[in-house]
Amino acid sequence: MSFDLPPFLVEDAVRAALSEDLGRAGDITTQAIIPESATARAVIAARETGVVAGLPLARAAFAQVDPGLSFEAWLADGDAAEPGAVVARIEGSARAILSAERVALNYLGRLSGIASLTALYAQRVAHAKARVCDTRKTTPLMRAFEKYAVRCGGGSNHRFGLDDAVLIKDNHIAVAGGVAPALRAARAFVGHLTKIEIEVDTLDQLREVLAEGADVVLLDNMAPDLLREAVALVDGRMICEASGGITLETVAAVAETGVDLISVGALTHSARVLDLGLDIEIA
Repeated sequence: MSFDLPPFLVEDAVRAALSEDLGRAGDITTQAIIPESATARAVIAARETGVVAGLPLARAAFAQVDPGLSFEAWLADGDAAEPGAVVARIEGSARAILSAERVALNYLGRLSGIASLTALYAQRVAHAKARVCDTRKTTPLMRAFEKYAVRCGGGSNHRFGLDDAVLIKDNHIAVAGGVAPALRAARAFVGHLTKIEIEVDTLDQLREVLAEGADVVLLDNMAPDLLREAVALVDGRMICEASGGITLETVAAVAETGVDLISVGALTHSARVLDLGLDIEIA
């Protein structure tokens, strides 16, 4: 399966990241030590097992520093990598390679970490129909890339922002005066193509949702036995999503209750950076 990122998002983000790193004077360490004419070959390699994500951003980092650099990806986003696996090779100006290295590796490590954690969750639920999906608990200004990494790891995307779907949470319900008033107000406000999801944490609330109607019900912080009851009560009338502190140790049991989706904030807010390194050889 191929994965794509909008080029303009990549270019703009990488440009800002390089500006942050290079600052006003550029890479003064490299300028002081490395001759302008020096060329080099470099390899980005995995130092642990994981799933690769973020290669378009890494490629753009090197290209923006020096369009003359050669960047050859040996793996694709979504590919598994074992320790020692070559992810990409870069060749050209030694100064450019050294100056772009950290931005490229920061993107690759962060996104590959998310893809790798997502893959672990996806493997745990592969025997069930449930899909693992992300949340809006993302790094500011990195959401599109982090959600892309979730897809690379075999997960699915929840809404991208507050404007692309209605998700009525417990605080909305409290202010609105209950489940029914919240659903009626949402339905009166949005267009017919906008999905409406509502969070419940009891079966009584779920019965209210079923009476009023919604597209998706978010079953929050329910134990597996209660989730199973909820799924049976819904009986296919709407999509069932489970959420709330779901871990690698508990996700299989949640999937086995029959829910359709399992949202896991940890995919993006708690993923560990995958250890990738760049080794350089002066030509």
